[in-house]
Amino acid sequence: MAGVQTAVALREAGFTGPVTLIGAEPHQPYDRPPLSKAVLLGEAEGSAFDVDFDDLGIELRLGLEVTGLRPQDQELDTAAGPVPYGSLVLATGAEPLTLPGAEGVPGVHLLRTLDDAERLRPVLAQAHDLVVVGAGWIGAEFATAARAAGCAVTVVEAADRVLAGALPDEITGPMADWYAEAGVRLLTGVKVASVEPGLVRLADGRELPAGAVVVGIGARPATGWLAGTGVELGPDGSVATDDRLRTSLPGVYAVGDCASFPSARYGKRLLVHHWDNALQGPRTVALNILGGERAYDPVPYFWSEQFGRFVQYAGHHAGADTQLLRGNPADAAWSVCWLRDGALVALLSVGRPRDIAQGRRLIESATPVDPSKLTDPAIPLKSAIP
Repeated sequence: MAGVQTAVALREAGFTGPVTLIGAEPHQPYDRPPLSKAVLLGEAEGSAFDVDFDDLGIELRLGLEVTGLRPQDQELDTAAGPVPYGSLVLATGAEPLTLPGAEGVPGVHLLRTLDDAERLRPVLAQAHDLVVVGAGWIGAEFATAARAAGCAVTVVEAADRVLAGALPDEITGPMADWYAEAGVRLLTGVKVASVEPGLVRLADGRELPAGAVVVGIGARPATGWLAGTGVELGPDGSVATDDRLRTSLPGVYAVGDCASFPSARYGKRLLVHHWDNALQGPRTVALNILGGERAYDPVPYFWSEQFGRFVQYAGHHAGADTQLLRGNPADAAWSVCWLRDGALVALLSVGRPRDIAQGRRLIESATPVDPSKLTDPAIPLKSAIP
């Protein structure tokens, strides 16, 4: 997503020089959100971007892995030989974390690429007993698709609750109930001890039959190939850019899941592994390559479709001093607002898309709001400005 959008944004901004887009996968560039939904369920054959690369004069070099970067020569090392660059944009994304001891075990799957989705599609069609490791966003989305396909699903989470690294426990409690409502068995606070074909052993001694195992325990920036190149990496492995998305090397930028950036809005460096970041960042990169000085400081946004619910999140709630509930989590639609110094800084919405649309604007403006109006779901968020 980030690479394609950068190439397209360069053309839209008026860049007339050569543009080369290199990708390790052999497929035409594709969108990832449908992989855990329509593609996985066989409702779509793929999710290729509707971009006429030839018409835009963008050269695609697919199935080509970049193995190194030599900034002194302004060249990339690839299996097909060196590739020179004038400006370089790193958009290598993230790679899923593997479950220790499960690598290479037959029947263990990840869900990150089109090939992953295509390998899993016949598994769902056979209505196996499935074990999902990880009750995060991807685990919930896969469990949703698996139940829709008629599979028996058990989700195993090492933390004591779902979405432990993403949201406060008082918010995730009601969300855990969604699993049971969907007929999914949820086991929290227990680790996987070992995996073998057809069986998952838990650390507490329980054994789970598993026609297949899907691992969704997070992802890390795909930046290992940059070691020793002079590109500064953060403690989380991300390419540490400045607020213009420039790396520590002249003429080299980074965008999307592989890059972190300093946010003046939130007073910290952010690493955002979500689709909207891979859409917005490239526009900033393209303008800055063409001589602009645009800072990148978006309101992060993402969505998730799980267990019949449309969940959206905008902003960044870490550092908030106030949390307000908007509606009842037992109902089909509700939201949570986070404030800092009287202004909205983050919003979680379940089935209330208008809250997200209005809330994003409030977060962007940093305008103080009336907390009493935020807690009344009948009052539009835009009316919460005193």
